[in-house]
Amino acid sequence: MRFDLPDTPPGAEALRAELRAFLAEAGRAWTPEIRARSWMGFDRDFSREVGARGWIGMTWPKAYGGHERSGLERVVVLEEMLAAGAPVGAHWIGDRQSGPLILRLGTEEQRRRILPGIARGELAFCIGLSEPDAGSDLANLRTKAERVPGGWKLNGRKIWTTFAHKSDYMIALVRTSPAPEGGSRHAGLSQFLVDLRLSGISIRPIRDLAGADSFNEVTFDDVMLKEDDLVGAEGAGWAQATSELAFERSGPDRYLSSYPALSLGLDALAANPVPGAEVTVGRMVARLSALRGMSLSVGGMLERGEDPAVEAALVKDVGNVFEQALPEHLRGLLDPEDSPAELRALLAALTQLTPTFSLRGGTREILRGIIARDLGLR
Repeated sequence: MRFDLPDTPPGAEALRAELRAFLAEAGRAWTPEIRARSWMGFDRDFSREVGARGWIGMTWPKAYGGHERSGLERVVVLEEMLAAGAPVGAHWIGDRQSGPLILRLGTEEQRRRILPGIARGELAFCIGLSEPDAGSDLANLRTKAERVPGGWKLNGRKIWTTFAHKSDYMIALVRTSPAPEGGSRHAGLSQFLVDLRLSGISIRPIRDLAGADSFNEVTFDDVMLKEDDLVGAEGAGWAQATSELAFERSGPDRYLSSYPALSLGLDALAANPVPGAEVTVGRMVARLSALRGMSLSVGGMLERGEDPAVEAALVKDVGNVFEQALPEHLRGLLDPEDSPAELRALLAALTQLTPTFSLRGGTREILRGIIARDLGLR
């Protein structure tokens, strides 16, 4: 397993400066609670503005609404959005993984129908993986699509589906044929592009312990899908979905979720130095730098068409440990009574959110199982 650093693309610093100017203006009204949620914050107007500036679908061909820029320029955009705590959830999943999946495996009709809307920040996506009786064990999922005249009939349930109640489409992993007896449980799974406005779909928001309603239960009751709603090859859904997860697990969103607090904390320490704080700050910055290098390396692999599923799992696991521990490190350095009000509010919001960081996109146990299997340990 290697993490070679790619070269920074020309123009990256100019792009970074343009982004910081835009975000400084756009973020004037963002509260600490909005900044803490960042890519879990849903704001369609903001996503349309980001799309109008050409910062969604950046690497996609212009024929599909993209801008034909490099993957590393896209990383610059992601880093600055997350560092500012921008509410990017309305376009995040479509830009990060559903769009790339459709571009790579979708039909020409799907590409021309869907991708321009994502790139404009107008179409929001959710991912249909977990199920009530399967949890994160995707090979055990029971939602199924049966081939019928003119298409497919979809029945079953998905749960913990982020932003399903606000999204336009779901990429759903479902069973289209039984797993062979004695064979791989991953066989017989397929992916579908599901229009969430179709008849037969019920979406029930689930309020979490922090009071947010981003999770949902989605029920499919004889939902009719068209023949060409199938994405990729029938029965190849497991390989497609796990490959897609490399986009989800390796990006800056897996280690920068707490970054706005780090930035404010360093400002507070600069104003009121704490003896010995250099050691803790140095360790946090060194770990952040190493994670950034690993994430950039995986980004380079994805741009070259490689399949770095294991490397992405490692970035997410180590990155989640870092971003979950960061608020506590800051509390150990700064007296809450003397900290700026914005930092106190941000840390309070992050305290409620950090337990979720190692759940979304694959639990720690799932990720470590993937890594252990690659290392020959299981």
